[in-house]
Amino acid sequence: MEWPSLDRGRLAWAALGVLLVGVLLLTLYSFVGTFVFGLFIYYATRPVYDRLKRHIYPPSLAAGVSIFVLALPALLLFAYVLAVSLQEVNTLVENRGADLGPLQPYIEEYVDISTVAENPQELLNDPNLQSVLQEGVNQALDYVFFIGNALFHLFIMLAIAFYLLRDGPRLSRWVRTRFGDDRGVFEAYARAVDTDFASIFFGNILNAIMTGVIGAVSYTLLNEIAPGTPIPYPTLLGLLTGVASLVPVVGMKLVYFPITGLLVVRGLPGLDNLWFVAVFFAVSFVVVDSIPDFLLRPYVSGRNLHIGMVMFAYIFGPLLWGWYGIFLGPIALVLVYNFGTVVLPELLDGETIQPFAVDPGAMTIESAGPPSAEEVVVDEPPVENPGGASPDGTD
Repeated sequence: MEWPSLDRGRLAWAALGVLLVGVLLLTLYSFVGTFVFGLFIYYATRPVYDRLKRHIYPPSLAAGVSIFVLALPALLLFAYVLAVSLQEVNTLVENRGADLGPLQPYIEEYVDISTVAENPQELLNDPNLQSVLQEGVNQALDYVFFIGNALFHLFIMLAIAFYLLRDGPRLSRWVRTRFGDDRGVFEAYARAVDTDFASIFFGNILNAIMTGVIGAVSYTLLNEIAPGTPIPYPTLLGLLTGVASLVPVVGMKLVYFPITGLLVVRGLPGLDNLWFVAVFFAVSFVVVDSIPDFLLRPYVSGRNLHIGMVMFAYIFGPLLWGWYGIFLGPIALVLVYNFGTVVLPELLDGETIQPFAVDPGAMTIESAGPPSAEEVVVDEPPVENPGGASPDGTD
């Protein structure tokens, strides 16, 4: 093509578009962990928001209640449990010489900062609670920059979830209006991805987090009544039950069954402490294992993805991308899986998929999919009247 025949105006706009897309992708890449965590918070709170918005008006207030009354306390509690678990991991490494392999550098980076969170067992045993809390505040001042950076990212996560809750339906309508096609492929793909995201985030990951927190609190409280066979590293053990809940079929039984066996062996010489073993197993089975499973099972049971694929996404995601890979791995799995099941058959079919020619101002259209049979108006040909009679039967 000759240079004079090029539309220089279009070329300039195209170059600007490529630049803007590059800036957007760079921003997303720089904060990818924050964005995917915000997406998780959105899907984790959306079922609650859908119920609250029927009784709370305006939607902004319902979204705020969902985020700041439910999601934020749960995140802070999980962060506290994680910090105490890091301390117990550090104790395990120093006292028992445990080798964490490739995970060691990642954990050592946050061990010192985790000392800001006081171990709940120390809080329960220390009569002077005020001095313990004051020591925690003093330690927090030593990590002002790190804590400030964490709070900044937390604000972005909550803001992303808030605006997705409040304006998600409007954004969805706009995307379908702009990118919908005449065969409904895009809308079918978007709906399948949305359904699987809800199942992955609300069903599986939220179940793991809830199980970990419930296990950590339960085992820490059980250690207060333990006679001579205390539970080893109760907070860390509770967090591991949450991680094990992602394993198909057996789940968290991989954790509390061996610990039950260990407690039995420790209590065998005198047979005095076997009652505590029975209590530990009962609490593990009923409170830690069964209750979270029963509460979230209706949401998990509707998933379309094979549980084995989900498990490998959770395993390879963090290994490939780091801590946020536990969210990014399932996201990639959902996008690829639904592309193969929804879009690929249409592409192999060989028929052209034409996009809708939609007016850019039509932002309020509920659906950009193909019109239904009731919406199609067919121009019928006029009724011929060879006899010269009028349509109503009169001359």
